[in-house]
Amino acid sequence: MADSSFPLLTLAAAVPAVGAIATAAVPAARRELAKVLALGVSLATLVLAAVIAIRFDPGGDRFQLTESRAWIADFGVRYELGVDGIAVALVALTALLVPFVILAGWRDADPAGGAAADTQSRWRPTQGFFALILAVEAMVIISFLATDVFLFYIFFEAMLIPLYFLIGGFGDKAHEHGEEEAARQRSYAAVKFLLYNLAGGLIMLAAVIGLYAATSDQLGEGTFSLQAILEARGNGELELSTNTERLLFLGFFFAFAVKAPLWPLHTWLPNAMGESTPPVAVLITAVVDKVGTFAMLRFCLGLFPEASDWATPLVLVLALVSILYGALLAIGQRDIKRLIAYASISHFGFIILGIFAMTSQGHSGATLYMVNHGISTALLMLVAGFLISRRGSRLIADYGGVQKVAPVLAGTFLIGGLATLSLPGLAPFVSEFLVLVGTFSRYPVIGIIATVGIVLAAIYVLVLYQRTMTGPVADKVAKLPDLRVREVLVAAPLVALLIGLGVYPEPLTEIVNPAVEHTMSDVDKSDPEPDVNPVEAAHE
Repeated sequence: MADSSFPLLTLAAAVPAVGAIATAAVPAARRELAKVLALGVSLATLVLAAVIAIRFDPGGDRFQLTESRAWIADFGVRYELGVDGIAVALVALTALLVPFVILAGWRDADPAGGAAADTQSRWRPTQGFFALILAVEAMVIISFLATDVFLFYIFFEAMLIPLYFLIGGFGDKAHEHGEEEAARQRSYAAVKFLLYNLAGGLIMLAAVIGLYAATSDQLGEGTFSLQAILEARGNGELELSTNTERLLFLGFFFAFAVKAPLWPLHTWLPNAMGESTPPVAVLITAVVDKVGTFAMLRFCLGLFPEASDWATPLVLVLALVSILYGALLAIGQRDIKRLIAYASISHFGFIILGIFAMTSQGHSGATLYMVNHGISTALLMLVAGFLISRRGSRLIADYGGVQKVAPVLAGTFLIGGLATLSLPGLAPFVSEFLVLVGTFSRYPVIGIIATVGIVLAAIYVLVLYQRTMTGPVADKVAKLPDLRVREVLVAAPLVALLIGLGVYPEPLTEIVNPAVEHTMSDVDKSDPEPDVNPVEAAHE
């Protein structure tokens, strides 16, 4: 079952890529057709992701449904795709969220004046908006599937281009300083996003070239194939020197830490999320940023186990700072979207903490956290976007008493908030619990301090809800409509997923855990033995 005669993985990435081109080509006057086409393509991609999940055998080979073809043979570059349990989960998350992103942003790129405005113009902002979303989806999916390091690098960098235009060209319309200042802020956020991520990518490129040179020196032929490198290292044919491995690790890790985003490389995220439309903000933090943490598991730990162990103390401290720093700044925010952005920085700190705890519980928890954070942040940000579009303001102080005039909106907002603070019974609780248990078993002091992040999360979520949804009804809130049918279709499935995976996470853990075992084997780690035998302790 390892190999697939039918290129299912290629198809999963090709469908949104071709759909992006087709959507962009829709005539200017047929905006609604472009939207329907984009939604249909995203649903077709979701079906393909479901087929991949069904065909994946958790008890089978590490990489399954593999595809391998020569690409740039002179430089050892191959078109190699494959999925393990972690990739299956994240491909499914991506394919699941994009239809909701498209539905939530249904009117975000319409020209001013409504659906009938400017129908004779050649300018197609609506078509461009949805085409760019599909392009990002295609590039993210192939990044999760790539098992050739160079192939991964190409799409890791290429996804920056459509995101740059989504941030800079289709920004949030709810800006308190007017359109001119809003355009300036969008441009600043887009350029900052691009420069930070390009800097990380250029450093990674140097490390990718270094990896090729190292494999060429020891194997006689350079390769970028992850599977070939893992096999050669397992057979003792490839042994990097300590300094070489550590330098290569730092090159890869820096790029992934920017994307993740890890403190102190995080500062682009609040700007990018704050100035984007809410659906694009979801695309950034719930989908794209997961490529960074996924790559830490697949490439940093897989390719450079000794260097990963060497860097663990520093990375754990940075992750801990991210948890506390992000949560503290979220508490002090006046802007709803920036609050959610800083909360995400805190959550990514938990994910990275779980990865570098080097325990099976930590790795399982980190992978589940990627999925559950994507769902919970999507719900919270999209519902916040529905609220902001009604009131025309992102400022928390401009709200109050929303639950009295829009109870369904307030209720879904509350569920998203409770999931963000990892309330037991909702999906993020399981992942956060596993991360903390896995961290505590090897690094008890770090694990104990990290729990402060849970308390801080309760503060910023409940204060946000209290200030926006309860109390007297603000003047400009009194006539806000409740969620419409399209918006309910976005929110209800996400709520159901948060509850379902919170009560019964086993479908995810069954897929993820075998991949976690392989990763633990890569870094030659086993879970710490408990200091006290519970059976003996009970007899005493």
